[in-house]
Order: sequence, then C-alpha cells, then structure tokens
Amino acid sequence: MRDLLALAAGLAAPCLAALALVPFRTGLSHTNAALVLVVVVVAVSSLGSRTAGAVGALSAAAWYDFFLTRPYGTFDITASADIETAVLLLAVGLIVSQLAARARRLEVFHVTDAEHLARIHRTAELAGSVLSVDTVVEHVCRELTGLLGLRACRFEYGTLLGRPPRLTEDGSVTVGRRSWDVDAVGWPDGEIELRACGNGRYLGRFMLTPAPGPAASHQARLVAVTLADQTGSALAQAGPVGQG
Repeated sequence: MRDLLALAAGLAAPCLAALALVPFRTGLSHTNAALVLVVVVVAVSSLGSRTAGAVGALSAAAWYDFFLTRPYGTFDITASADIETAVLLLAVGLIVSQLAARARRLEVFHVTDAEHLARIHRTAELAGSVLSVDTVVEHVCRELTGLLGLRACRFEYGTLLGRPPRLTEDGSVTVGRRSWDVDAVGWPDGEIELRACGNGRYLGRFMLTPAPGPAASHQARLVAVTLADQTGSALAQAGPVGQG
C-alpha cells in the first residue's frame, strides 16, 4: 500500500509543485524551478520504491515542460536552454530517485537485521538463565510467530510422526523429497515442521501454521532456524523431557 501511494504521489506531486510555481515563472529562473522539482522527486523516492522515484522524475520533466517553459500549456519547447534543463531535470531526477530509494531499503535492512539479532540475543539470554526448558520453548514459539507471521505455533517433544513440509537448516522448504519455492509461491498448505536438535540428536520440532499471505523472507527463515537450534541446545542441556 505504501508503494502504491508513493507511485500515485510520483504522478501527482510534481504536477502540483509545477502548478504552484506558475505565478512565479516569469521571475524564477528555470534552473531554480528544476531544483524545486528535484526536491519533490527525492521526497517521493524516500517514501516509495525505485519505480515511484522513476515515475516522479518523468512526471517532473513533463510538467516542467508543460507549465514552466514557453510556449506555456504545451509539451513543446522552443528554446535550446529549456530543452537542456528539461533533459538534465529528468536525468538528475532519475539518478537521485534511485539513490534515495536505495538508501531507504538499506535503512529497512538495517532495522530488520537489528530486530533479528535482538530475537536471537533474547533467546540466548533466556536459555542461559531459566531452569525450565518449557519457558524457552514457549518464548521461541512467540518469537517464531512474530518473526514468520504465523497464525499458530506449537512444539512437539519426542519422535517424528508423519512427513509434513519442513523448514530446513538453510532456510529452504521441502515437501516430501521435493524442494518448494517458498519465495515464489508462498508457504505450502498445512503445518510446517522446524526441527530442534541438540548435540547431534533430534529432540523435538516446532509445528508452524502460516497465516495467509506471502512467506517470510529467507533471512527471517534463517533466524527461525537459529532460534530452533537454540531451543535444541537448551533441551540437550536439560536432559530428557517427559512430555509428549
């Protein structure tokens, strides 16, 4: 939704900005007018995707031509200097929009990485400080629910039953012996198992029930595997658990 709104802003905001400059176009240099429109393109790009930024740059160049160059009210340009300014506006707008969109995505990745590290750190602290392994299991169930966007998560102690889809150690998903393209088609139907192992032994598994919608990112799935490994270590240190 945010990207769609940014795309709409990329179409409309440069037009409104150029229209607002119309009363001043006789006294305002074309260079300054173009700079104002570049600022608008940067604002759109910082809120949306690369596509929104590119649309904003194209819109800015078009409305600069329409409202701020002679003959006014047409998409014709007669002065060579105005043509150069329009071309530069388009080029600069495209470049700056891409840089702004990239900076926004890097910021999102940084925040996401910090959240993932916080989940791992919280689980490690809990596993080293509590006496009951059930507390660790319940905590990891909550973390997995938020991390993967699950509808439900439960833990099964003991032996493996059935062959449900499986979230593997490398963050991929398998259904039976087939690899499942979770990034392209989403989670498979039904519960998905995420095994918890400690000291090389299988000790239990989380049963994940995904919520409707796209699957979690590969990075998030790798963090989920790490949380399951931490649970397995806690189970191994606690010894046999008499639960079914």
